[in-house]
Amino acid sequence: MRVGVALGSNLGDRLANLRAARNAMVDLAGIQPPILFSSVYETEPVDCEPGANKFLNAVLEFDYEGDPQSLLRNLKAIESSLGRPGDHARNISRSIDIDLLYADDMKIDDERSHLPHPRMHLRRFVLAPLAEICPNLILPNQTKTVGQLLANLNDPAGVVRREDQW
Repeated sequence: MRVGVALGSNLGDRLANLRAARNAMVDLAGIQPPILFSSVYETEPVDCEPGANKFLNAVLEFDYEGDPQSLLRNLKAIESSLGRPGDHARNISRSIDIDLLYADDMKIDDERSHLPHPRMHLRRFVLAPLAEICPNLILPNQTKTVGQLLANLNDPAGVVRREDQW
């Protein structure tokens, strides 16, 4: 199945945090090429505490041989290994945030996971990097391409492309 994953960091060495998460991810069992990496984007914090630092964000897309629940467990383990506790409060600054955006057209809605990610189509910090690598992708529950969603998005958050190679 084709899977999209978003990465974000606004604490510590943000770029090093993204690199560490990316490297740990591509080493997971079941991850298969082609692996697409967006550039890194610097973004304003959304719904964070007052005074929060800007985020670095990126998106990866890859083939995955396995079920999304096991991938999600592995992604949470990577977050933990990079200093994010499992009980980290939502929308608070963090060294790493890894979100499973979609897994083909699969739909999961339970207390621990939601696929597709319920707000990705509303977030410029997700759509901008995703549109860079998959502009013609139509996300589950959507009728427009990622590129069209981004072009029509009413989200004033600042998103600036920073790193092509990371």
